[in-house]
Amino acid sequence: MKDSQVTAEAIDQLYQQLNTDAESGGYHLNPDVPFTRSLLEGLLVNADRYGYQACPCRLASGEKAEDLDIICPCDYRDPDISEYGACFCGLYVNTAIKQHKQTLKPVPERRGQEMTAPKETAGGGVTIKLSQPVWRCKVCGYLCARPEAPDTCPICKVPKDRFERFI
Repeated sequence: MKDSQVTAEAIDQLYQQLNTDAESGGYHLNPDVPFTRSLLEGLLVNADRYGYQACPCRLASGEKAEDLDIICPCDYRDPDISEYGACFCGLYVNTAIKQHKQTLKPVPERRGQEMTAPKETAGGGVTIKLSQPVWRCKVCGYLCARPEAPDTCPICKVPKDRFERFI
């Protein structure tokens, strides 16, 4: 394993990239910039160490196939934001936290817990077991499978109330 030397410039570049990607997709980075920069430093250290940006707040195995669920943005980001207002490490937050209308609270670890939704029925009486409900944007038709609809559609930017449960 080689020593990692993360530069301020590399952190700045990653911050700009992730912030642009997050905002264009209806997400927000934590408004506490020093805290956010420390998380980004951890992502860069992990990218150097493992070859992928494993969540800096979780223990990575070093085997990408075993860590796919914790490569940032992790599989748990959306349900964490929906339920707690932020992801486990606090890198991504909801609009209320970004606007300082809600405080950041601890988020329990979901990794290792099965995320399932109740069985759903489709046309013709066929029973389908989904891991999560599917939401549809009524404006642009965007589909996403997650516990709750996103706060903002990443395609057309309409708010959560413009989504319907599709399946």
